[in-house]
Amino acid sequence: MSDDDSSSTTSSMSDTEGSSNISVLNWEQVQRLDAILTETIPIHGRGNFPTLEMQPRQIVKVVRSRMEEKQIHVRDVRLNGSAASHILHEDSGLGFKDLDLIFCADMKGESDFQTVKDIVLDCLLDFLPDCVNKERITPLTLKEAYVQKMVKVCNDSDRWSLISLSNNRGKNVELKFVDSLRRQFEFSVDSFQIKLDSLLLFYECSENPMSETFHPTIMGESVYGDFSEALDHLSHKIICTRNPEEIRGGGLLKYCHLLVRGFRAVSESEMKSLQRYMCSRFFIDFSDIGEQQRKLESYLQNHFVGLEDRKYDYLMTLHGVVNESTVCLMGHERRQTLGLIAMLAVRVLAEQNVIPNVANVTCYYQPAPYVADGNFSNYYIAQVQPVFACQQPAYSTWLPCN
Repeated sequence: MSDDDSSSTTSSMSDTEGSSNISVLNWEQVQRLDAILTETIPIHGRGNFPTLEMQPRQIVKVVRSRMEEKQIHVRDVRLNGSAASHILHEDSGLGFKDLDLIFCADMKGESDFQTVKDIVLDCLLDFLPDCVNKERITPLTLKEAYVQKMVKVCNDSDRWSLISLSNNRGKNVELKFVDSLRRQFEFSVDSFQIKLDSLLLFYECSENPMSETFHPTIMGESVYGDFSEALDHLSHKIICTRNPEEIRGGGLLKYCHLLVRGFRAVSESEMKSLQRYMCSRFFIDFSDIGEQQRKLESYLQNHFVGLEDRKYDYLMTLHGVVNESTVCLMGHERRQTLGLIAMLAVRVLAEQNVIPNVANVTCYYQPAPYVADGNFSNYYIAQVQPVFACQQPAYSTWLPCN
């Protein structure tokens, strides 16, 4: 048990000796963690299926015990993502919706991933109301009723799966089962992981409630690297990453989300360079316009629940970054993507009743400044005709998005 009297977020995190990426949570942070793990979260069922009421600590306990019964060793359980950032610095500016719980486990074969999936679906039965006839409910039925999404990745460097349980207010409970994962963060401010094992053991064994002088030692880790540096970035809303080309999607969508939330890069020139890498990786992973639309619509749906008024600003920020930093596309591909973003922005305005009729609106995009440069290769920017006949021999200022 630990006794930590400091109240300041930054000063209260004392580095564990010999490990600059690990620190011990103080009492205030332990209290925030306890509140999150003991909060009852509704998992909403589709159709006529009842709402499940569960505490995160309950679902972790049930899933972990059944994994051990099936001989799948769980090394530790961690809280990840924006919830972990919120615990370490309450006024982080990130907010948090999803609850990301990581089970670090030994899963070597396809059968282990299938077993984990079956375990999670079977555990949902425990949270159904007593009045429900559970004998007729199949795993497939539970999946259709309560699972928002399922993901599985198995390759040479990454072996993990994700099961996200639905919440209508966007507060999904995401259970991630990780054997190995090469890249565990996008930016330093979302690189924090909090190890839950000592607190889960306390819930099981202690007959006395926690207090400032009686609570378990709980460790926080930054998988970005230096914990103090990452926490300083979080406290001062600084955008920092490295090797964005290693991130699926390049971290582009998250980067624009941070910009809208008031985060800024320390070095403007460095971030301009990183933006080009982000855009390049995004268009490698989502090369088809249909894939891009599905990804953008999914991101808006999952990350702006209750924040619909920010969607337009987000899309305009994304439009600006793509317009300025995309150098890997041919002209028509670039115009196509910018047109997609503009279309989604107009749709957002229509949903908010800011404009009366989408059918009567024409969207335009503005070419990048270097289009007018006669020496610039037209491989990237296609030659186009002016929208209106005019005396100027050069490009028009505005071009139709379609």
